[in-house]
Amino acid sequence: MSSAIPSNQKKIIIIGPAHPLRGGLASYNERLAKEFSSQGHQVSIYTFSLQYPGFLFPGTTQFSTEPAPADIHIKVCINSVNPFNWISVGNELKKMRPDIIIVRYWLPFMGPCLGTILRKVKKNKHTKIVCIADNIIPHEKRIGDEAFTKYFVKPIDAFITMSEKVLKDLQLFAPTKPAKFVAHPLYDNFGEKISKADARKHLAIGNEQKIILFFGFIRKYKGLDILLDAVAKLQMADCKLLIAGEFYEDRKTYDEQIERLGIKGDLILRTDFIPDSEVKYYLCAADVVVQPYRNATQSGVTPLAYHFEKPMIVTNVGGLPSLVPDDKVGLIAEPNAESIAEKIKEYFDKGEAHFLPHLVEEKKKYSWAKMSGSIIEIAAINS
Repeated sequence: MSSAIPSNQKKIIIIGPAHPLRGGLASYNERLAKEFSSQGHQVSIYTFSLQYPGFLFPGTTQFSTEPAPADIHIKVCINSVNPFNWISVGNELKKMRPDIIIVRYWLPFMGPCLGTILRKVKKNKHTKIVCIADNIIPHEKRIGDEAFTKYFVKPIDAFITMSEKVLKDLQLFAPTKPAKFVAHPLYDNFGEKISKADARKHLAIGNEQKIILFFGFIRKYKGLDILLDAVAKLQMADCKLLIAGEFYEDRKTYDEQIERLGIKGDLILRTDFIPDSEVKYYLCAADVVVQPYRNATQSGVTPLAYHFEKPMIVTNVGGLPSLVPDDKVGLIAEPNAESIAEKIKEYFDKGEAHFLPHLVEEKKKYSWAKMSGSIIEIAAINS
């Protein structure tokens, strides 16, 4: 019996973070692999044996403590700083002749590694390469960013972006290549919604409190310091800011700010890495999710909030407002403390019931089937 894949099914390789690496990119790639697999495609993930050298990784560890996903083939083999490895992996993938390679691009540092691998693959004159571009111009700029990105984009056949801003940025580097905006699908791989009371019991948080949530890695561009200033202006005795996520920069500045503002009693600090199995408790415990970003392309927190049906307050930067219709799914603030404090008060005045029907309806737009279909469709252009 032939082992050939039926013509309507594809041999697909995803290149990017996956288990045993942790974080949003790994969760996304694993969920996308499951989507392709559920449609009958043959899919594997090629991930990193070494993702970042220590100086580029500000957290405590790059590795997950969660069990490996049982139903995904993951090969741990890419070394981001070893050119001999890039050539070896590229030649291996060239010989495999996958129909589509999906490559994640989120940091110019990865440009030389991924660009070299993909140049090798292109020599088989068969494989179509689709990039999911999280960022083209990074949040935190470094020397070499532009050169590394130019090197990376050359072997790419087509691009998917998850914000209009990245789609626009892409025009500076690949103006003639097919590119499409597809909204970030919902993170539905962290379990189902549970009651607020059960979530708060698990986290030892009182039911009577109003909880605003800042979720995710703490980096300068995400504006936690702005939100802390907003909390100081709120003067709501029963309101607490739950900060859930690991510091990716020196926390001393934040500790000093908290002390200076005198708001320690208004905070619940859970500033270790939040493992996948705990994510649902933080989202479900909150009344509202606040994203006080200084700048943004898209945010993985938005699809999380949609999945768990939590209204959002986001700042009017980058791609955030287009994903959160104002006064329906949430509220849009300007990226300053006064505006954010005002919108937090407005949210609690209006109440969750004002936003929930719109949220439930809007979330239907963000499906993994739409993402996977868009990738296969854009890969077929110029075939």
